[in-house]
Amino acid sequence: MSQFELHVATRASQAALLPVVLIATSINEARPTPVINIIYEDSALLSEGDKAFIQFKTADKSAFGTIPAIQELCAQFPFLVGKDTKLESEWISQLESLDNLDFKALDPLLQRLDTHLLMRSFVSGYSLSTPDIAIWGALRGNRVAAAALKRGTLVNLTRWYKFLEELCPWATSAVEALNAAAREKKLAKSKEGANYDIALKNTENGVVTRFPPSPQDTSILDTQRFESLAALLNDYFAHEKYNGTLLLRFDDTNPSNEKQEFQDAIVEDLALMGIKPNKVSYTSDYFDELYDYCITMIKTGKAYADDTDKETMAAQRWDGLPSQRRELTPEESLAHFEEMKKGTPEGLRWCIRAKISFEDKNKAMRDPVIYRCNPAPHHRTGAKWGIYPTYDFACPIVDSMEGVTHALRTIEYRDRNPQYQWMLDALSLRTVQVWDFARMNFIRTLLSKRKLTKLVESGVVWGWDDPRFPTIRGIRRRGMTIPALREFILKQGPSKNVTLFDWALIWATNKKYIDPVAPRHTAIEKTDMVKATITGGPATPYTEKRAKHAKNPAVGEKTVAFSSSVLLEQVDAKSFKQDEEITLMNWGNAIVRKISTDAAGNVTDLELELHMAGDVKKTEKKVTWLATEGQTLVDVELVDFDYLLKKDSLAEDDVLEDVLNFNTEFRVSAFADGNMSEVKVGDIIQFDRKGFYRVDRAPAPGVPAVFFNIPTGKQK
Repeated sequence: MSQFELHVATRASQAALLPVVLIATSINEARPTPVINIIYEDSALLSEGDKAFIQFKTADKSAFGTIPAIQELCAQFPFLVGKDTKLESEWISQLESLDNLDFKALDPLLQRLDTHLLMRSFVSGYSLSTPDIAIWGALRGNRVAAAALKRGTLVNLTRWYKFLEELCPWATSAVEALNAAAREKKLAKSKEGANYDIALKNTENGVVTRFPPSPQDTSILDTQRFESLAALLNDYFAHEKYNGTLLLRFDDTNPSNEKQEFQDAIVEDLALMGIKPNKVSYTSDYFDELYDYCITMIKTGKAYADDTDKETMAAQRWDGLPSQRRELTPEESLAHFEEMKKGTPEGLRWCIRAKISFEDKNKAMRDPVIYRCNPAPHHRTGAKWGIYPTYDFACPIVDSMEGVTHALRTIEYRDRNPQYQWMLDALSLRTVQVWDFARMNFIRTLLSKRKLTKLVESGVVWGWDDPRFPTIRGIRRRGMTIPALREFILKQGPSKNVTLFDWALIWATNKKYIDPVAPRHTAIEKTDMVKATITGGPATPYTEKRAKHAKNPAVGEKTVAFSSSVLLEQVDAKSFKQDEEITLMNWGNAIVRKISTDAAGNVTDLELELHMAGDVKKTEKKVTWLATEGQTLVDVELVDFDYLLKKDSLAEDDVLEDVLNFNTEFRVSAFADGNMSEVKVGDIIQFDRKGFYRVDRAPAPGVPAVFFNIPTGKQK
């Protein structure tokens, strides 16, 4: 065992890990042989019952957490400590604030850093010290901070950041090592897969599962809570795990809100996920039988009519108090039920309740409503019925009638499982095995349909297919592929454990599918872009056919234009040095012969001498470019998004407006290569050095194409 060990939990935020990892790496770099053994782990480390994601161990003690670990590293290796220890400590204390993805909270600190570095090359003193390395690491690990630096408005901070990147070439290797370790741990975990060997009984003759969405709206699949998990798991157990049957049954028991278009949308989304039910049915197919079963329950004293108003009934059920109508005779209840069926004004006052228990500890058992009066015409049965069964009454009965053997559903129904069984027992119907599993929760994501609806209606988002929404259509619009979605959901399995997932996991799965087939193209941001003149290059513009994907010729070919005038991005041009050799990606090397700047320090013009004999492997800077001649550049908007919430998860007392992130949409105008004139909505491409994008709006005369950035699970 080494005298010093640094244990790193790779699943933690890189903004918390990199400051310590980079300081340890800098110490190793300063020694002939490494003195600190950096060990990457997957799980959190424990310190007296508290979780920590980083631990620095010496021979006789340990330091847990980012700042304590840095302090102990400085105590053991003081050569990185400068003269102004007070100033250094002050900046080190800000590291936790830099591990924040809320731009509004992060921006003041970035502005302060920018001001502090106005006349400085280092955070403290005149040489590299601990706060430089730590802050650089925190910024590198924070995708929101990285995006702010990329915009170029923080001139001093950006200058310092790039200077340190050049001064510490080992830093990039350390970042890559951390990323590689994280990927390896994640891959090892994913290979374990989910455990589908749950305690399903009586499966030797196959199984019959069902998915019972309501066509009241499209919420089941494309508005909230990944109800697709239930659909996919029922499909998996019916068609892959066992030789069985999957039923799709529309719970059409509320005619006021049901529409054919909602039903069609659900069928479409199921098909997109590769779910093919063996049979499609409707609860309305069984309205006659359900009516008869309700009559039976009333006659046997297991149900009664009630005209208690909604608010009073809710209060009585909460307090465990009986309704005054609970002891109506079956004849009285049947008479009221008949008025309900006719839809008369008198009937509208009444409902039918199951007579289970008014004071059961499980509130779901406190005489639930099983039938309601509703004179609205039904989209399938018309005006035949003025009464409709509730889901809790109809579901177990129709499950039993349709031959369902196993009902797999999310744990939100767990309290209603005894109620489900009571209905079957009360009517002497065949039992169905119920298995409930945890729904998938994601960090910084609203799951409440009521709150999601509020965001839609208030205009905070564009609609239910907003790419920031946790909806099937929302994440598809962002660039999620159906095979990736299906793989990720099925990997989680039917676990009963409630887990808070990081979106990075599902987007990393998606990258596996899009990376091998996404065409590669180029886009240059318009803000302060630089026109460069190429000497020693083509006398006249020309074009060549190149592969759209260097590793996959099947993707096809694109046209690449070459000319003596090209466009580069300001951030690249600013990094160039006089007579430095750079690489123009997919062309060759060039030597920087002339750099013109304005009063603000921005590069206005460049002169580059083409040097095709240069070795692209030896250049430090490899930049994207676009020829201004030989092609018609395409106007595009590159759009990126942040989380809608500032907190990983909401507490019961959180006010939505207080935790909403109102700065979640980031648009950049750019020019793209001429091939982009041919893209269609839904196409997925990769812009070199920028990432993967999905076309949300195709180009049109006078209208730029819009591309949505597709996350890849990697911190920016």
